Amino acid sequence: MRRAFPTKQQLLHACRGIDCDVHPMLSAAHALAELHEQRIGADRDRVHEIDGLRAQLVRRIDRWVGDTVAPAPGSARIHTETLGAIVDRLAQLTADAYAALAGTDDWELGDAWERLAELAVGYEDLAEEVVTGRRRLPGGP
Repeated sequence: MRRAFPTKQQLLHACRGIDCDVHPMLSAAHALAELHEQRIGADRDRVHEIDGLRAQLVRRIDRWVGDTVAPAPGSARIHTETLGAIVDRLAQLTADAYAALAGTDDWELGDAWERLAELAVGYEDLAEEVVTGRRRLPGGP
């Protein structure tokens, strides 16, 4: 059986530019991570431009998810975020974690990597629940 969604490892690799061209979500994750890296230290106008590009990528992911996954039954619990929003946060946390490597604060570095790992596990759990129909996403049928 083909998986509808990439694994958390594939998604994290894509955020760093590894094997990011083999799946629509992975290419979007890579582009989002690059935008978050550019956002660090950018001026207000550039941040506004970057945020617009991020919103387009999030919508692209959400449209792909809507076209790929069968509608969940009405009894499925709804999640508070779309998968596009979660991938955007994973990309942001990836950029933050790698930026923290350049810092000197060990607590900040450990905290950044822990948040990234926790969200990656949450993404994979949610992806499984969506595919099996136990969860539905906002804006979906």
